[in-house]
Amino acid sequence: MEEEPIIDLLTEPATLGIAAVIYLLLQLASIYAAVHAVFNARSAQGATAWAIALLATPLIALPLYLVLGRNRFHGYVRARRLVDANHEDVIRQVNTFCYEYRSDLPGPRGTLHSLEQLAHLPFTRGNRIRLLIDGEAAFDAIFAAIDSAQKYLLIQFFIIRHDELGQKLKEKLIAKAREGVAVYLLYDEIGSHKLSARYIRECREGGVDMRPFHTTKGLANRFQINFRNHRKIMVADGRIAFLGGLNVGNEYLGRDERVGHWRDTHASVQGPAADALQLIFFEDWHWATGRLIEGLDWSSKVEGDMDALVLPSSPADRVETCNLMFLAAINSSVSRFWIASPYFVPNDEIVAALQLAALRGVDVRVLLPANPDHWLVYLASFSHISRTGMDGIRFYRYTNGFMHQKTFLIDDKASGVGTANLDTRSFRLNFEITLLAVNRELAAETAAMFEEDFRRSIPVSHDELEKRNFFFRFGAKAARLLSPIL
Repeated sequence: MEEEPIIDLLTEPATLGIAAVIYLLLQLASIYAAVHAVFNARSAQGATAWAIALLATPLIALPLYLVLGRNRFHGYVRARRLVDANHEDVIRQVNTFCYEYRSDLPGPRGTLHSLEQLAHLPFTRGNRIRLLIDGEAAFDAIFAAIDSAQKYLLIQFFIIRHDELGQKLKEKLIAKAREGVAVYLLYDEIGSHKLSARYIRECREGGVDMRPFHTTKGLANRFQINFRNHRKIMVADGRIAFLGGLNVGNEYLGRDERVGHWRDTHASVQGPAADALQLIFFEDWHWATGRLIEGLDWSSKVEGDMDALVLPSSPADRVETCNLMFLAAINSSVSRFWIASPYFVPNDEIVAALQLAALRGVDVRVLLPANPDHWLVYLASFSHISRTGMDGIRFYRYTNGFMHQKTFLIDDKASGVGTANLDTRSFRLNFEITLLAVNRELAAETAAMFEEDFRRSIPVSHDELEKRNFFFRFGAKAARLLSPIL
């Protein structure tokens, strides 16, 4: 019996009818998604772009919208409320302790004070903060804190690699677990997608409670790979904590020949601010596992004389916390605002704030890498530098390897270090964490760090893009169109 040709099957009325029904359903789903985008997109440009794409090319745009379209992380807010409801004693203890040591910052309320409203925690006094410049200094301090832990360790990284540094971390954590120390290790499964199953299995078999953050947990988040937990936190016994730009991998120690020297900044924190960092991990762990961590110490001792605020931001926030944090920091500057970010893909509000700061006489400097690790972001940065360009805003490209730090300096009084970049991903899509400190000595140390970085950099003119060839300029302009998802 001869087989019926495939072309004939495709033209059968029944087959055509099924195809028509599928196409109709696809169109209806795209219309629904377009309406959803109009109601929920955080910017008019984003709503317009999604609506046009969904109606014009539903076959392509609808799958992309399912993966990239949302900007709110469903479920995390509910999980946070459950933490508050089920662990009222912990929340009350943390708030009482932090507000007992609340700082009386100078100046009128507003500016930096508004950041307390974003963080839902106050600036606290009595902290000791130490800058840890580059990977060797940071991981020496982190491993020393791990070795000295007696009760528990809370560790969270965006990227963990199964290489020499990752192996060292694993061995130290397993050794502490065997001593009876409770070890909780949280990683982002998207950032750590190359992490081997063997690494995870060996950690768990060695007594380390290792879990993914589960950005896709819950039916509403099933297709969302766009949200990422970009935080890097480590807490030992509630007495010392760490945060900053470094992940776990050989390249972060400058041991990757393709990258070369890796320029980054971490910080250690002791005092009331360490409790706040512990609280952020506590909430993330509850989201990831559905369980609460018992036996944590919520009474960090006063360790120094620095005022500090821990400010978490995420796509679960009611407002764009990270974006507002940068705007408040820029707008509060009087004499200088220096910032380092490996990725410069700002929105219109950040560009306007930088321009206004320059117009009022602020020394505005932006430090970026000369050697890219993401070509699209690198290309987009040229376009954004061009549109930001005006007298008073100076851009530098760091030439001594790859620059990955996320730090900023406000005048001679305040500084920040954390995980957030100057891009839409950090503003709207990532879980981030930033430590802001108001202390002149730390600000002077941060200024010296920046000045050394500027000496290892080359200035970039605002018309740098115009000096490039046509194809480079076209690539930069095209990459800018992808800014909302870079």
